[in-house]
Amino acid sequence: MTDDACGQTLAFAESPVQLLNTLEWAHTSGPGGFTVIILPPHDPTSRGQLRRMAQLARDSGCRVLWREARGGAMTPSRALASLAGPLRRARRLVIGDPFSHYLQLLVSMARNRDVVVVDDGTATMEFTAQLARGERLVRWHRPSARGPRALLFAPVARRAVRRLSPAAGRSVEVFTAMPVVAMEGITVSANTFSWTRSRFGAPRLTGGADLVGTSLVETGVLHEDGYTAAVAELVKEHGITRYFAHRKESGEKLRRLSREAGVEIVRPDLPLELVARRGPIGSKILSFPSTVVHTLPHVLADTAVEVVVCDVAESLFTDRVTERASGFLAAVTSTARATHSLAAPPPAPK
Repeated sequence: MTDDACGQTLAFAESPVQLLNTLEWAHTSGPGGFTVIILPPHDPTSRGQLRRMAQLARDSGCRVLWREARGGAMTPSRALASLAGPLRRARRLVIGDPFSHYLQLLVSMARNRDVVVVDDGTATMEFTAQLARGERLVRWHRPSARGPRALLFAPVARRAVRRLSPAAGRSVEVFTAMPVVAMEGITVSANTFSWTRSRFGAPRLTGGADLVGTSLVETGVLHEDGYTAAVAELVKEHGITRYFAHRKESGEKLRRLSREAGVEIVRPDLPLELVARRGPIGSKILSFPSTVVHTLPHVLADTAVEVVVCDVAESLFTDRVTERASGFLAAVTSTARATHSLAAPPPAPK
């Protein structure tokens, strides 16, 4: 495969889930050989998962380049400069997180290129809604950007929004498993995880129940004490034995959950969608509102696994949570139940 052939489509991945969904898009769209540039974060769990995902990408025919854009041998400015050539040659960009400042910088450098946005979690739901309103892209759990740094970055952010918006000579596609707001000029393609299902056979079921962890404590959305108590209650009610940790959950919090909720903590070595498909997995999977309540129903569509989405009690939210953030989580839950006919956990016995 020539560098020229690989350079027609250029994908960027900052997380394991972004790379997984890039492979799902390629499986569905058939773009031929293309290049994936991995821009790894600092945390070791994400880096380990990304290295394993990178090998899966190579096995699927991708050219994979690992670029330390956040430090190491190259400063961020030198890393950006090294990507200018590939950006100039590419005809199509595939990105997973339009809210990332680093990716906004890259997109703003890319001129008039076709763009594909693949899922990096539930944030995709906010992306199309904010783009349709012509707003600056701000993550759902953060307040509107203010201060000197935001002011300095504002011209880049505005240019990135223009590059991510449909225009003459430029197509924009959103490849997603999420329910998104339709926007004129943007093609929305369904991610049904067909690559994952074809790559791995049907998983072995344990017959028990598993709980999917969330990093909402780490992002300041939920109180740790309340979250720990809620997990312990779910464990008691449903006989949960395993807790699949989110890659951003702190070790200290996980040790507390193990001690107080009495669950086995599992640190997945790949995105949970692949872990669930590879198995063994519980016959019932419970989760608070998160990406997996929209992705696992696709991944496990041909199995007998029941996916259950749990509500977040108002008492669990921290004082910093805005009405927009709590409303977003409620929407994740309600749309999952409506789209995938997911159940809510039965009320606790009196």
